[in-house]
Amino acid sequence: MELLTQFIDIVLHLDKHLALLVQSYGVWVYAILFAIVFMETGFVVTPFLPGDSLLFVAGAVAAAGGMDPVILAGTLIVAALCGDNVNYWIGRFLGPRVFRLEGSRFLKRENLDRTHAFMEKHGPKAIIIARFVPVVRTFVPFVCGIGRLTYGRFLGFSVIGALLWVGLLVPAGYFFGNLPIVKNNLTAVILLIVFISILPGILEYLKHRRAEAAPSARG
Repeated sequence: MELLTQFIDIVLHLDKHLALLVQSYGVWVYAILFAIVFMETGFVVTPFLPGDSLLFVAGAVAAAGGMDPVILAGTLIVAALCGDNVNYWIGRFLGPRVFRLEGSRFLKRENLDRTHAFMEKHGPKAIIIARFVPVVRTFVPFVCGIGRLTYGRFLGFSVIGALLWVGLLVPAGYFFGNLPIVKNNLTAVILLIVFISILPGILEYLKHRRAEAAPSARG
């Protein structure tokens, strides 16, 4: 419970924690951010790590002089691409065997099924859309690997997704993160970003539940 409380505190006060990291580690903060984004995207067991909110806050910290925005954006784009590619190849070589294991605490079959349905609905462009949907963005490369989507096609959509994700959220934080109304209400802004990020998943879940309930109601 204490670890959960600490994690929530870090997510809600990313600005303070990130600013402290910049003060404590200097240029090594780029490596730390690279590792977080890489793990959030690259490993199916770490979808809980901050993504969208981290990029926004990193942009705001860069605007305050804490980091170089160009180096920051480049680092995050490379991290996202590396994570996508590692996850794709994990799915391609290990995915089917991993998901034969029943009762896994970390690899839930329903997450795989939900992501597969997401892919079926949106096609390969789901790789781009998923960039803005937490949890789904972690599983989509994995599912692409399992489904043996042509690597060149996957890579093309992955590049576009990473460029859009970083190219929208980091500049948003850079230009708006230090406005008084945003800076004084950053916790609320972070919560709003998280809510907007998970809203497509909530709507999809409600739609799925409604579709399941419909046959019962008719019966």
